[in-house]
Amino acid sequence: MRLAFLALTAACAAAPALAQQPGVPVPGAAAAAPETDVRVNQLIVYGSDPCPQSEDPNEVTVCARLPEDDRYRLPPNLRENPNDPASQAWAGRAIELSYVGRTGAESCSPVGSGGFTGCFNQIVNQARAERRAAGDVNWARMVEEARAEREARLRAATREEEEAERNEPE
Repeated sequence: MRLAFLALTAACAAAPALAQQPGVPVPGAAAAAPETDVRVNQLIVYGSDPCPQSEDPNEVTVCARLPEDDRYRLPPNLRENPNDPASQAWAGRAIELSYVGRTGAESCSPVGSGGFTGCFNQIVNQARAERRAAGDVNWARMVEEARAEREARLRAATREEEEAERNEPE
């Protein structure tokens, strides 16, 4: 066990030396890179308000529609107190109690060897809880749909221009 921990520590210490040097191109990275010149404008519209169309061809506007009754309300993620003990499940409180006084590996504790190893797990669990509490709007999906619509419009405009050039007498 101790030998495995030392090997893991040595591998983590050598990781920065194996990092990619700046300015050296990575094969396949250009194909996977998203469009950087396109700006995304994320808006929330209420009731039957229209979603404003962007004037700039390098801007994608994505609208999330909420009911008219929510126009002047607090956002859903700010309406309740997430730290209120009444909003926590009994199972969650029982799990929290199982970590009281725990030290050593996977504990995120300054006490004992390997106590730091559980800190990453706590950060991940907290991020997942925040993401679940963030709401029902899936901005990533909506942005991808808006980008696909924009690309389809650009392709159609390009086809029309090419057709006009072909039909134009020389």
